[in-house]
Amino acid sequence: MPNRQRRVTLRDIAEDTGLSSAAVSYALRGLHVPPETQQRVREAADRLGYRVDPIARALASGRTDTVGVLCESLADVWQQGLAAALGRRLLATGRHALIVDSSNDPRLEVQLAAHLAAQRVDALIVLPVDPAAAHWRQIAQQTVLISIGDSLPGATTAAEVVFDNDLGVTDALGRLASAGHRTIAVVTPGLPGTPDRPAEGVVRRVAGTLGLAVTVHTSPYDLEGATEVARTVLTGPDRPTAFLCLGDSMAYGVYAAAQDLGLTVPDDVSVLGYDDQPLSRLLTPPLSSYRWPVDELLDLVVERTVKAVEEGKRSRRKVLAPVVQLRGSIAGPPDPAP
Repeated sequence: MPNRQRRVTLRDIAEDTGLSSAAVSYALRGLHVPPETQQRVREAADRLGYRVDPIARALASGRTDTVGVLCESLADVWQQGLAAALGRRLLATGRHALIVDSSNDPRLEVQLAAHLAAQRVDALIVLPVDPAAAHWRQIAQQTVLISIGDSLPGATTAAEVVFDNDLGVTDALGRLASAGHRTIAVVTPGLPGTPDRPAEGVVRRVAGTLGLAVTVHTSPYDLEGATEVARTVLTGPDRPTAFLCLGDSMAYGVYAAAQDLGLTVPDDVSVLGYDDQPLSRLLTPPLSSYRWPVDELLDLVVERTVKAVEEGKRSRRKVLAPVVQLRGSIAGPPDPAP
C-alpha cells in the first residue's frame, strides 16, 4: 500500500514558530495575538502545508460550516435556480450548501429534514412541502431553521421570508376576470393549502367575490406530469378559458397539452404563470407571470442565516410581494361555439 503523508498539525506549527499550540490556534483564527504573530503563524502554516481538519474544527467549535437547503421539488426550474444561487451566496460566507430534494413528498420531507439535522448542519433553509407539519417544531430545536415561501406555524424559526400569495393570487384572478374570463382552472403544486397566506383559500374567496367558476387541480412540477393534468382539464366538461398556474413549470404543461389538442394560447386558452422563469419569455407566445424579487430574497435569507448561526439572533418575518410581468399569453375568452 502507498505511504500516506502525515497530516501537519498545530503542534508542528508550534514547534516551528516557538509558540504554544493554543497561541497557534488563536493566530490562525485571528484572535488574541498581535497581527505580526498571526502573519508569522500563517506563513509557517503555508510553508509546512497545514490544512484545517474540518472534523476537528467542528468538534472544537460546534459548527460544521454546512447549511442544509431542503427544496420542495427540484423538478421546478425556479427552485433549481434559487438553490444554486443560495449555494453560491453561502459559499461566499465560507459555508457549504447541502442541497436536497423532497420531490414534493411530505413523507420524504420529514425524513430528509431529520437526516440533515442529525448531520449537524449549522442551519437548515427550507422551501416546505408541508409548512404545517408537526416535525418542524422538533427540527427548530435541533438546528437553526429558516423558511422560504411559507411560515412554519408552531416552530421557533430563526427567520421566515414568505411570499404574499394573497396579493399575487388576488391580482391574478382579477386580471383574468377583467379580460372576460369566468371559467378558470387554478393549478397548484401541492397540499390543500399553506398556513400563512393560503393560495388555494385565497382562490376560493376571490372567486366568490368576482363571481368566477374556479376549479383547483394538483399537479407535479415536471413537464410530463403537468401536461397530463392540463390535458385532463382541457378535455373534461366545462373546459376553462384560462389557467392560473402557481408555478411556471406547471404552465409549461398547459402549453404542451394545448398544442397536443390543437388549441392555441391565448386564442383558445389564456395562461398566467407564477414565478417568472427566464424560459417563460422564450415560449410562443411569451408567458405572462409574477416575478418575485429573487435578489432581495437571497440577501435576506443569507444575511439572516449568518446572523442566526453566529449571533444566535432571530429576525422578524419578511413578506415579499410579486410584480406582474404581462406578455402575450392572456387574451379574452374565445367566442362560444355556435
